[in-house]
Amino acid sequence: MSVASATPVDVIQRPDAPYDLTDEQSEEWWAVVNRMPADWFPRETHSMLAQYCRHVVAARRVSQLIGNAEGSDPFDVEAYDRLLKMQEREGRALSSLATRMRLSQQTTYDKSKKKPSAAKRPWEA
Repeated sequence: MSVASATPVDVIQRPDAPYDLTDEQSEEWWAVVNRMPADWFPRETHSMLAQYCRHVVAARRVSQLIGNAEGSDPFDVEAYDRLLKMQEREGRALSSLATRMRLSQQTTYDKSKKKPSAAKRPWEA
């Protein structure tokens, strides 16, 4: 009988949140980083992920402002329109960054898996 020798295990550390992020942005960083495999974010993507976290927090703030504007009296249509444009801009930025870092459903969807065809079955003829 022989004993198998143990091989060293490589431990991959998850990237630490940059120090220039706020607490709320850091929470978003860790929520994303902990959701993906440990080696998902190589060093060259850290600035993109940091910017994604900033946009998430900014989008949250704009959403709160929109809620306040919707409940205000009198209703300021111009301010509301400005906030909606800000929300749309944040959404586009988030979508673009999420796609580039392969965080969105679109980038993880396997197009090679086709849905079953709706062709008639032989016994339905």
